[in-house]
Amino acid sequence: MEVLKEKVEEEEAAEREEAAERAERGEKTKRPMEVRREETTMTQEMLRDLERKLSEIEVSVPEKLLAFTKDTIDTSKLPLSYQSNTLKEEHLLQVADNFSRQYSHLCPDRVPLFLHPLNECEVPKFVSTTIRPTLMPYPELYNWDTCAQFISDFLSMVPLPDPLKPPLYLYSSTTVLKYQKGNCFDFSTLLCSMLIGAGYDAYCVNGYGSQDLCHMDLTREVCPLTMKPKESVKEEEKAPPKKYAIKPPRDLTSRFEQEQEMKRQEAIKAEEENRRKQEEARLLEQENAKTDPLHGLRVHSWVLVLSGKREVPESFFIDPFTARSYSTQDDHFLGIESLWNHKNYWVNMQDCWNCCKDLVFDLGDPVRWEYLLLGTDKPFLSLTEEEDEGMNDDDDVENLGKEDEDKSFDMPPSWVEQIEISPEAFETRCPNGKKVIQYKRAKLEKWAPYLNNNGLVCRLTTYEDLECTKTLEMKEWYQNREDMLELKHINKITGLNVDYFKPGHPQALRVHSYKSMQPEMDRVMEFYEMARVDGLIKREETPKTMTEHYQGRPDFLSYRHVNFGPRMKKLALNSAESNPRPMVKITERFFRNPAKPADEDVAERVFLIAEERIQLRYHCRSDHITANKREFLRRTEVDSKGNKIIMTPDMCISFEVEPMEHTKKLLYQYEAMMKLKNEEKLSRHQAWESELEVLEILKLREEEEEAHTLTISIYDTKRNEKSKEYREAMERVLHEEHLRQVEAQLDYLAPFLAQLPPGEKLTRWQAVRLKDECLNDFKQRLIDKANLIQARFEKETQELQKKQQWYQENQVTLTPEDEDLYLSYCSQAMFRIRILEQRLSR
Repeated sequence: MEVLKEKVEEEEAAEREEAAERAERGEKTKRPMEVRREETTMTQEMLRDLERKLSEIEVSVPEKLLAFTKDTIDTSKLPLSYQSNTLKEEHLLQVADNFSRQYSHLCPDRVPLFLHPLNECEVPKFVSTTIRPTLMPYPELYNWDTCAQFISDFLSMVPLPDPLKPPLYLYSSTTVLKYQKGNCFDFSTLLCSMLIGAGYDAYCVNGYGSQDLCHMDLTREVCPLTMKPKESVKEEEKAPPKKYAIKPPRDLTSRFEQEQEMKRQEAIKAEEENRRKQEEARLLEQENAKTDPLHGLRVHSWVLVLSGKREVPESFFIDPFTARSYSTQDDHFLGIESLWNHKNYWVNMQDCWNCCKDLVFDLGDPVRWEYLLLGTDKPFLSLTEEEDEGMNDDDDVENLGKEDEDKSFDMPPSWVEQIEISPEAFETRCPNGKKVIQYKRAKLEKWAPYLNNNGLVCRLTTYEDLECTKTLEMKEWYQNREDMLELKHINKITGLNVDYFKPGHPQALRVHSYKSMQPEMDRVMEFYEMARVDGLIKREETPKTMTEHYQGRPDFLSYRHVNFGPRMKKLALNSAESNPRPMVKITERFFRNPAKPADEDVAERVFLIAEERIQLRYHCRSDHITANKREFLRRTEVDSKGNKIIMTPDMCISFEVEPMEHTKKLLYQYEAMMKLKNEEKLSRHQAWESELEVLEILKLREEEEEAHTLTISIYDTKRNEKSKEYREAMERVLHEEHLRQVEAQLDYLAPFLAQLPPGEKLTRWQAVRLKDECLNDFKQRLIDKANLIQARFEKETQELQKKQQWYQENQVTLTPEDEDLYLSYCSQAMFRIRILEQRLSR
């Protein structure tokens, strides 16, 4: 509005000048009053209209960003190396200033170099000396990925004060770790120090990055935890066809209908794919519409890891904010000004018109990379043979007698103190124990161990839309759970919950998939078969069936499927214990038992309980194409009148590839049927026990979820109460032992008791003799003490008499100062004599 008023005033001034010119030319300059009023009215309307438009604009107040300035740092307890420079560091700063002046003169269009920013004590420090290579004592920080992830979690990001310029301050890594926040240069310096200490060829980079990279904006990136690893599909080796194999049945379906169905499915897939591409194109267009006005100008710092050391096959970038690795060809990195490590500093002399895609990271090439110090560990490019032969021999002769002058300047040692991370800080990781990262259609939350009562350390929530309003699924990771729960996967759409357990669960549970914790519902349980006696691998349950898979059993059982029927009694609480479900059918399958012939080794048996039949199917011999089958009609042993039923041939129906005589006998069939009856009872009992075990597991899981007890290591002395009590008890015992030793030193009888044999009981005569010796020794000590006091008394008396005699002889010539000294000495001597008299009187 003020700008508009200024424009109106300028227009009025221009009109006045124009009127003056007309007056000089003799023209009529007076305007009617109505015209001036109309212009004033129009101006007021324009002002009101502008005020109305400005009032409609909604100004979004940005959130308060983290502040990390010099005023927030306590510099009173920092060491001397932080507050001043050594002579070598001052020399290095002079060399850097000289290099900067030459660079600005030769490259006037380039921005000033980032050489010696101020530290937290406002002392200029060269950037290479701020790097302190350190190998941390934690094995997790030996590799670049886990090291970068730790720094990304441990520190909070603070944006640069000016996004177009490097910071004026570069703090030490110890200060950054203490306050757990910093900008991209602080992140890179700390990460580079730890990577160099771990053996990597790492460098801090000063360059330009994209807006998302500089602001740590991952809302356009896919969360790495949501990416499914590429599964390598192994082609199954087809078994060679057997010579006498049965030909498959002829396919009588219409090929025309199959082709039409395939075309319809392909059309549906193509339509879905086209719709998906259009949606992605629309979203991409929306994202591209938000162009960054500062694209290519935003300053950012990251870490470059060159190939060679630690078996790194190819050079790559690491963004310290997100701990993600990028190729040197990535579009997020738009240019490089310089890079440095703890030994040298290099300036990029290559053109970055194509971002960093065409850059050659050969730091030994002085044409592409201008170095600051001669003492670099990067080898220079060797001359070719033709150039070597073309060198002038006269120059060699002239320089033969000259000594090579060592003009190299070694980098001073780092002024930063040793980087240390306490075990408590390493375990806590995130600032205040929690960190939230927003991804594209996902949100990742991290917590420190033992911060949550249920052991939750990480949660990944995926959403259906970009606004993150409709939840699809949740994944929760746990640690230190007593029930060994490791991961919980919750699908919000289907309602399916999947719990994953580590080895050590009381029921050897590995995976539990369910929609409801109520019994007799759809669920799948997987177990650690090596931890179970029965070799159970998997149990699938539905309201009407239960399927179990086994492995490594001595009876070669591999599969059991139980079909249940409706309950006859309807009780208020139906369970396998009070009102079990009636079993209708039990199907069991077995692995091949090499100790038996294939004709006698049962492959599958089916107990049709309701129909009172038992079906058997044996394994097929390798030289046969069909297998033996047998079916028994299981009848009761007595009829309704109590008469015993005799085995008849119609009670066993069999198909044998090679019939044998002993299998046709009724005795053999009777014995087989009686054996199958016992096995049916055993199978029904085992199925009933499986139902009870399911109930026990569900009850146990409910108790574990309510209690969610956490385990504490015996080495964790701060959290382990038992270890703490044991340590306090040991300290108390040591303290009591120390008091006993002190009392023993003050015991007057100890020297006399040491003369006697240890452990023996004193006799009356020994006790009397011990008492007499102790009293005599005490009397002698008193006599010696009295003699000593008497000697001191006599000495003090003689000295006082001598002093009095000297005073009487020289009383006339004494000065007032001498008299004061004499009187002071006499008073002190009399006081000492009086004290000695009192001691003698005692």
